[in-house]
Amino acid sequence: MVDMNAIIASNILELLKTQNKKQTDLADAIGTNKQTVNKMLNGTRMINAVELKSIANYLGVRMEELTRITTTHADTNIVHAFMGNVQFEQAKQALQLADELSDMILFHKRVRENGTAMMAAWEET
Repeated sequence: MVDMNAIIASNILELLKTQNKKQTDLADAIGTNKQTVNKMLNGTRMINAVELKSIANYLGVRMEELTRITTTHADTNIVHAFMGNVQFEQAKQALQLADELSDMILFHKRVRENGTAMMAAWEET
């Protein structure tokens, strides 16, 4: 499974580099601070749709360009790499189930964190 947040972050970083722009400039443009942008781009904080649109506008690209999966983004999931070496079908199925469960846990953790952050922003206003 490909980590979309990592792909989006990679695409943003590449565009920042080619356009000779800095994370601080991006932070100012989308109305946040450098620490938040840094968390977005290193994968510790998910980028929501509103932020993605603001980033696309700042970089002068369509949102689709930020979410584009290129052939250079290989699947680096260690479980997937290990599964290729597993001999028994039951073991492969167990690994696949464990991988899917861990993905679900991580997804729900990120959703909860994002929701909490969004609620905090609403409560401040």
